[in-house]
Amino acid sequence: MDSDQKSLVLIVDDENSNILALTHILSPEYVVFAAKNGQNAIKAAEKHHPDVILLDIIMPQMNGYEVLAELKKSEVTRGIPVVFISGLSSAADEEKGLSLGAADYISKPFSPAIVKLRVRNQIRMINQLRTIERLSMVDQLTDLPNRRSFDARLSMEWSRAQRELEQISILLIDIDKFKVYNDTYGHQQGDVALQAVARAFGATLHRPGDFAARWGGEEFIVLLPNTDADGAIDVAERIRLYIEAMLIPDVQGEMTKVTVSIGVNSSSDVQNDTIIRFIAGADEALYKGKQTGRNRVMLCE
Repeated sequence: MDSDQKSLVLIVDDENSNILALTHILSPEYVVFAAKNGQNAIKAAEKHHPDVILLDIIMPQMNGYEVLAELKKSEVTRGIPVVFISGLSSAADEEKGLSLGAADYISKPFSPAIVKLRVRNQIRMINQLRTIERLSMVDQLTDLPNRRSFDARLSMEWSRAQRELEQISILLIDIDKFKVYNDTYGHQQGDVALQAVARAFGATLHRPGDFAARWGGEEFIVLLPNTDADGAIDVAERIRLYIEAMLIPDVQGEMTKVTVSIGVNSSSDVQNDTIIRFIAGADEALYKGKQTGRNRVMLCE
């Protein structure tokens, strides 16, 4: 979330007076919206993905405990911190809420200062967790998604291709003779070359769904959803030509160059294929490209 973008707070309460009071307390600092019953709360949480949910316990039809249980079942909403706000103030009531996964508990009648502090604490913690998660999914040198991030994206797109019977393609990209480049110009310049290659994907991948990541070492990988072999070869050739034309300055201002070999694999039968075979096919094609001259695109046969 951008630093100038307000966090979202969902208030769930069947009493208008409580919604109005909490909105008055929180709206100067947050974007606040409300739901008056459990079903609407779940729909709102799935649609808007608030940063914090303030949830009343005693509500008709579906109480707060039941709402929380449903939120925790969904991958979309289970990570949203839920703060119970209730007139039920016994230790047993509080223990029940916390055991179900509530992040905090505020007793009615609530203090405006306490509400502000509890909400602020939850938003600070969720933002810290998001930062940690983001850093764990990004390659620190190139600022591209890392292998863990790619694996998660591939799993999602593979499942979608199975559901919708779509083709899916992958590019495995390796910088040619990178060890020689490192030995010639030094490892620091090697890092500069890796960063330059990483930037090439932003210039050559045009669809929002195309996904490039650093695979490891001098290897990169690109996922092309809903793309057949011909389309994947076109994209791979565009990347190869762009990198071949790049000029990468060294510390003395001299221009250096690199080329890449690219292995391409495309699956039109995801139902009977596997992710392991899919990646292995691109790897085999890459190896053949390396063996037959480098600086070329090779399709898995």
